[in-house]
Amino acid sequence: MDVKALGIFLAMGLIAGFLASFVVGGGGLVRYLITGVIGAFVGGFLFSFLGINLGISNPMVSQVVTATIGAIVVVLLARLVA
Repeated sequence: MDVKALGIFLAMGLIAGFLASFVVGGGGLVRYLITGVIGAFVGGFLFSFLGINLGISNPMVSQVVTATIGAIVVVLLARLVA
């Protein structure tokens, strides 16, 4: 993974965390980044495990939506545990 790919991954995680904060609340740039990046892994795992295909032709938009859904799941599970 080169620096450009890592930057894109972090930017998409930041966007996903920001979008997830609209649904479940929360704030802060670092929190957006952390929940978005973890959400990208969780969302990707859940979608592949359940065999869900969003049907979005743009791969960047599909990844952001997947990461956002994963971030929402992560935040809700964290609140359930805490």
